[in-house]
Amino acid sequence: MLSNWKRQRAARRLKPGDGHSLPRFRWWQLFSRTIFHLRLAGEDGRPQTWSVDVRLWGDSDDGEVRARLYRDGRHEATSKLPAEFPVTGGAIEVVTSGYGLKRCHVVPDDGGPARQLVPDPASAEGRRARLEREHPGMSRTIGFVTWSVLVAALVLGVPQLVEQISHIPPVAEDVGTFTSPVHLSATVNVALVVATLLASTERALRLRYHWLLDGGLFDGDD
Repeated sequence: MLSNWKRQRAARRLKPGDGHSLPRFRWWQLFSRTIFHLRLAGEDGRPQTWSVDVRLWGDSDDGEVRARLYRDGRHEATSKLPAEFPVTGGAIEVVTSGYGLKRCHVVPDDGGPARQLVPDPASAEGRRARLEREHPGMSRTIGFVTWSVLVAALVLGVPQLVEQISHIPPVAEDVGTFTSPVHLSATVNVALVVATLLASTERALRLRYHWLLDGGLFDGDD
């Protein structure tokens, strides 16, 4: 029932497309835009290319982040996020986090496994995927480093944050205060925040997401 409710909400967010062509990806859009593609056979058996275009910083007119669906380069539909686009034999699900996409998968109607769409080669996600293909060892090392940074940020940063929150007068009166076992200098804390942002962004380029490590507590992840 919950799944049906989510699908009904997603359907209400869908708006029909106007048929315009998929705009070319520009180099200056590397971290503000992403495009993913999917090849499927249409109902007539002919191959079709479905593309999902997301402006991660929001549309220029109102700042709202939307996903746009294109079929063979022509605009089919637009949706606010999270989005679910019906396609031949299934639906494309698009979800963002605070750092980029955390999901851009096609889910078959027959209950088969979901699979991720292919990032456009010109996008940041496409360049990261190429690094993984051409230099798998380096890719694994980068992935381990970013995971380690987020774990370290969680272990070192959360106790300090809890201590600060516990000293807010209403909180202190109701639940008492907490003393963090970790106290870092302001410079180290700033460096930790910057490293965390970079690590989460790198993981978003691979559509890797964990509710605890990648900020789900703060961006409304369910």
